[in-house]
Amino acid sequence: MTTTNWKEQLTIPEDMGYQEIVDEIDLFESQMELRRQGKIDEKVFAETRLRRGAYGQRYDNGQRHDGLNTRTLQFPLTDVTKGPDTLWDAPGMMRLKIPYGGLNPEQMEVLAELADEYADGILHVTTRQDIQLHYVHLDDAPDLMRRLAAVGITTLEACGNSVRNVTACPLAGVCRTQAFDVTPYADALAHYFLGHDDVQDFGRKFKIAFSGCEHEACGLTMMHDMGFLGLTRQIEGQTVRGFRIYVGGGLGTVPHQAKVLAEFVREEEMLPLSQAVFRVFARLGEKRNRNRARVKFLVTQLGIEEFRRLVYEELETIPPDEKWTGYLEAVAEYEETPLKTAVPLNGVVHPDGFDEWYQTNVYQQRQAGYTAVTINTPLGDFTSEQAFQLADIARRFVGDSIRLTVEQNIMLRWVSEADLPALYADLKAIGLGQPGAGTIVDITSCPGTDTCKLGIASSRGLAGELRTRLAAQNASLPQAVKDLRIKISGCFNSCGQHHVADIGFFGNSRRRNNRTVPHFQVVLGGQWRKNAGAYGLAMGAVPAKAVPDVLSAITGRYAAEREPQESFQEWVTRLGKKEIKAIIDPFTDVPDYLESPTFYSDWGDPREFSIGDIGVGECAGEVISLFAFEIAKAEGEAFEALIALDEKNYAEADGRAYRAMILAARALVRNQFLDVGDDPQRIVAEFKTRYYDTQLFYDRYAKGKFARYLLDRHERPPVAVTEDSARALVEEANLFIEACHACDARLAGALAGGVSL
Repeated sequence: MTTTNWKEQLTIPEDMGYQEIVDEIDLFESQMELRRQGKIDEKVFAETRLRRGAYGQRYDNGQRHDGLNTRTLQFPLTDVTKGPDTLWDAPGMMRLKIPYGGLNPEQMEVLAELADEYADGILHVTTRQDIQLHYVHLDDAPDLMRRLAAVGITTLEACGNSVRNVTACPLAGVCRTQAFDVTPYADALAHYFLGHDDVQDFGRKFKIAFSGCEHEACGLTMMHDMGFLGLTRQIEGQTVRGFRIYVGGGLGTVPHQAKVLAEFVREEEMLPLSQAVFRVFARLGEKRNRNRARVKFLVTQLGIEEFRRLVYEELETIPPDEKWTGYLEAVAEYEETPLKTAVPLNGVVHPDGFDEWYQTNVYQQRQAGYTAVTINTPLGDFTSEQAFQLADIARRFVGDSIRLTVEQNIMLRWVSEADLPALYADLKAIGLGQPGAGTIVDITSCPGTDTCKLGIASSRGLAGELRTRLAAQNASLPQAVKDLRIKISGCFNSCGQHHVADIGFFGNSRRRNNRTVPHFQVVLGGQWRKNAGAYGLAMGAVPAKAVPDVLSAITGRYAAEREPQESFQEWVTRLGKKEIKAIIDPFTDVPDYLESPTFYSDWGDPREFSIGDIGVGECAGEVISLFAFEIAKAEGEAFEALIALDEKNYAEADGRAYRAMILAARALVRNQFLDVGDDPQRIVAEFKTRYYDTQLFYDRYAKGKFARYLLDRHERPPVAVTEDSARALVEEANLFIEACHACDARLAGALAGGVSL
């Protein structure tokens, strides 16, 4: 740990407006001391540190995937499950807050220094255009925060029940199809609500995005708690800027498409209307049940019309604030200045590999002669040494025009075309010249089991394996396959955004041959364009080690059978769920352990797979358990619900999804009570008594969340079934089935280990 006193050495420039941030850091340091003395409750302190960007992380594998490699860390790995005070000994994660992903070279250098001095030398780009530093000791957090504040970066409200980092299209300002540059608006909203009184009483986090284009991916406004789509209107002969505002979107376990709150809101109305949304959410949003505490559940509960009425009613009660429009003068003057004069790319000898890189990583800006260059960072990771070198490269070619992207890459804007060969050579020299940005090779992944406490399977390990294989096949891949996007999450929470990928995967587990086997659910048909215009659905779980073969089978069929100009989403729809399932089914089998022991370990981790602290040992029971037979019925019913949803038979989809949950609950109950029968009332009562009330169904993090899906649907059947409600229940049924699998595996492992239940 460093012993330098940065509190004394660093002075925050007054014109940066960060004195309040510095005061917050001092307050946090005081709260840390009070926690050491036992004068602050751990639950209170947990939210306190989360709101300053300080997360705990897992250590049960002691490994981190650095790019495509895995290296063992040398930290003393304290058992963080023994008590709250161990967090002082076990390093965790620090998340920064970087509005719209905008960085300059000085900030990049400071990030490199911090990664070297406080972390493991790796900077990780997140899917919210942030940077995360892993293996940071909590004692070092205040000094780290002060050094960030000195260059205009904060960690305040990067985590916790707050407004998270505000994202925006990384091409904003240089995009050829934008309505206008949304950058200054994203910046204004992010800073106005940072620490604002009206965003301190949320039940859960709140995510916001800005987009300048309706039909591209851009800011992905449709999958956010609140999204701003830039539009212009002709009003009284004048071109007026404004936004279509969406609310209630979100991925998570059960994704929701955002609804239109307002078709057109003038730029001067953006901040007050946002404030009204926050106040309604803070007042009426769920506080006790975190699983239903996002704004998407409030919008669904009230209906968009009633939610809209409440927001505009609230708007009338808010005291006016001159800051609502005070930023607009700066917006009018906002303009990025290129470092160099634009010179065309003519007659220059291209370095080896340049043409392939140019095809995938270079975007022609709306400004003639300038390009935006995407730097492909595998798994979102780059080293502190690369960060130092990248800062120097940016100074030479683009100045302050650096952006992070939601696909975990880095973008340099305003590159003169004539500088592209030299820029490529410099990037290649530091290991950042890989082609394939925005293609199937450019896989998005959450941290998974590397560092996340919620991770079930190794999303980064799988992403690294797929990337290696796809890169080796790149020359032979059809262009239609190259254009696909793959996104991977280590669990059902969709931090890797698997719902909006062409092909998504999320981690789960299955009990096979009396052992726990890592699996991934295959999610197909999501839409990245049109601001995340559609969500994919789970098609079936396959063993982790079979995923590369499943991917080859799916992409091979698509390449062979697609019609001219047919998108992957259109092909999936045309093929139908039954045929898609027929492609996946041959890969669902798990070979015997002695035949293929590698199937029983995860990617990047040679140890036998486990989903928790309870070890899974040998069992003298039958090879195929009663639960395995029973749960297969539930999975079949869930698939029929998916078919009904596909055919727009929403009432049938709802009924079958409910029946699938009943069958899954019955499968668990029959482990304890064979004669439960078929009556749903009795099955639910026995499930509640034997698994929910006893908390046997609970896992450490989700608690009883998935059980509530069954109990809520059973206790409160829908008055009317809609497309949205049917889709949600189908998702919930699949998650409930996954939770039943996990419960059975935990209990079987406990019994095998001699643990009394």
